[in-house]
Amino acid sequence: MVSIKDISLKCGVSIATVSKALNDQKDISEATKELIKKTAKEMGYFPNSSAIALKTNRTYNLGVLFVDEARSGLTQEYFANILDSFKVEVEKYGYDITFINKHTKPKAMSYYERSKYRGVDGVLIACIDFNDADVHELIKSELPVVTIDHVCDNRTAIISDNVKGMRDLITYIYEMGHRKIAFIHGAESSVTQNRVGSFYKTLGELQIAIPDDYVKSGIYHDPDNTAILTKELLELKDRPSCIIFPDDFAAMGGINAIKEMGLRIPEDISIAGYDGILLSQVMEPKLTTLKQDTKTLGRSAARKLIETIENPKASIIERVVVEGKVLYGNSVKKLN
Repeated sequence: MVSIKDISLKCGVSIATVSKALNDQKDISEATKELIKKTAKEMGYFPNSSAIALKTNRTYNLGVLFVDEARSGLTQEYFANILDSFKVEVEKYGYDITFINKHTKPKAMSYYERSKYRGVDGVLIACIDFNDADVHELIKSELPVVTIDHVCDNRTAIISDNVKGMRDLITYIYEMGHRKIAFIHGAESSVTQNRVGSFYKTLGELQIAIPDDYVKSGIYHDPDNTAILTKELLELKDRPSCIIFPDDFAAMGGINAIKEMGLRIPEDISIAGYDGILLSQVMEPKLTTLKQDTKTLGRSAARKLIETIENPKASIIERVVVEGKVLYGNSVKKLN
């Protein structure tokens, strides 16, 4: 392995001069700096991450905590897109990412212990059971943490505006003439609470009373569960004219159930999704849905986490709310 000493001998300069050149310090000439960098590249020199960590007290490595209840991992397009945006942004600042879990060798560790073991500078919590004691331990620790779609008192949170998103989606459905609107929501979480609350609040403001059996508790990213609940809604004596699904992927199960019952979309029943994943816009009929701004969510999380790491004294606990927008597909029929 090529060392700084090898480069200094090759260039005929001191080890200190090589170090200054490789760290872009200004108290050496540009010509000397250029010669040293060129020589280092030709010799195949790479800085040692452990040495950098000792010098700077940072590893330039960020942990990502991502464990979704459906165990769909990165196939869940919403969070996959957020993490992709996060990764692209942190790389601009010279950071790498490591996924954090508590079950890998050499021994089982808590999320906090694993983060310390990996030496990460901070952690993004993107999808997790926030009631987990191990998650609480990490959130309460000294490590910089930013959360996605969950608010903690002592941490910066990047939030998709689910309240406005649901309001905008329902308002559009209402303007299309629908008054019997059903909602299959996901499992209990702060996201679900905001969406359900906004659902009832918006319809109340529109002076529309919704029967209790129009609202079903489902599971995010689970087409099979959504199919069962869709059939229950369609079998009601006074069935809804439009069903809002928990997310676009889960909507596939609802669509299959509708077709199995011999019904057409949107002629016989209208539907809407949530998330705005690519699949929703290439299917037929194109799904009306609320597209969440995953690029801004991921980019904001990266910047806030790095700001906290690099300038902790100026760190401010914030709630960054990111708006989405309705994608007007043709799965909602215009009623007279």
